[in-house]
Amino acid sequence: MTRRRVVRVPASSANLGPGFDTFAAALSLHLELEVVETGRFSVQSELPISHGRENLCVRAFERLASADAFTFKIRSEIPLEGGLGSSAAAIVAGLTAADHLFELDSDLLALATEIEGHADNVAAALHGGFVICADGEATRFEAPTGLEALAVVPFEAVRTHAARAALPAQVPIEQAVFNISHGALLTLGLARGDWDVLARGLADKIHQPRRAHLFPRSIELVTDAQELGALGATISGAGPTVLVWCFYEQTGAVVEALRPRVQGWARVLRVPFESQGAYVREL
Repeated sequence: MTRRRVVRVPASSANLGPGFDTFAAALSLHLELEVVETGRFSVQSELPISHGRENLCVRAFERLASADAFTFKIRSEIPLEGGLGSSAAAIVAGLTAADHLFELDSDLLALATEIEGHADNVAAALHGGFVICADGEATRFEAPTGLEALAVVPFEAVRTHAARAALPAQVPIEQAVFNISHGALLTLGLARGDWDVLARGLADKIHQPRRAHLFPRSIELVTDAQELGALGATISGAGPTVLVWCFYEQTGAVVEALRPRVQGWARVLRVPFESQGAYVREL
C-alpha cells in the first residue's frame, strides 16, 4: 500500500516587538506539503524554490529518514521572503511528515530549532497560537478573543542575514530592561485581553531601531499604526513585513487607512491569528 501524508503548517510572526528570538504567533497563511511514496525522489512545486535535495522540506525530512523513495509536492500561501516564517513552515513540514510516516516520536521542536537556528518561528508553526520560548521549550497560549492582525508585505525583500548583521553582540542595560518590562506588559495584555496594556507592550528598543535603515517605510508604519486606528504594529521577524495589531471592530477601517499608505510598495493581507499548528492527514 502506497504511503502518503499531507502536512499543513501555518505561517508565523516572531519577536512581536519586545520578544526578540522569544515570542511568536502563528498566522492563517499555510504551507501544504504532500509526501507520497512513489519509489523515486522528486520535488514538485510551482513556487520559485529548489527542486533538489537542498529544498528545505527535503532537508528537514532527511534529518529523520531517507527521501529516496518519496515525491514531495509543495504548495504555499506564505510569502517566501519578508519575515512570515516561510522557512520555519518548510522545516516543520518536512520533519513532521517524516516523523509521522515512520512513527518516530521525535523531538520536533529541538530538531527544527537546530535547523532554523532559533526556536520562535518553528515553535509557533508546530504548536499554533502564541508561544514564548525559553529553556529549550515553548509555552503556548491562545490569542484573546477579538484580536486580529494584518500583514503589510513589501514587494522588496530584505535578506535575513543583513537584518541579523545589523544587531550588536551587546546592548545597553537600559534597553534590555525596557524590553523585559514591555515583554511582560505584552504577555499580560494578551492573557487578560486588555487592549491598552497590550498596545503599550508592543514597543521595542533592541532590534527594530537598529534595523530601521533596512526598511524605513515599514518602520514608519510601525510608528504611525495607532494614528491609523490600530492597537499598534511590529516588524515581523527580521522584516520587512509589518504585523498590524487590531481589535476586530477596527480592522476594516485600518485596512482602508493602510491602502493609500502602501500603494506601489507593499500589499495588505488579512492574517488572523491561527490556533492550529502543524496538522497531518493520513491518506
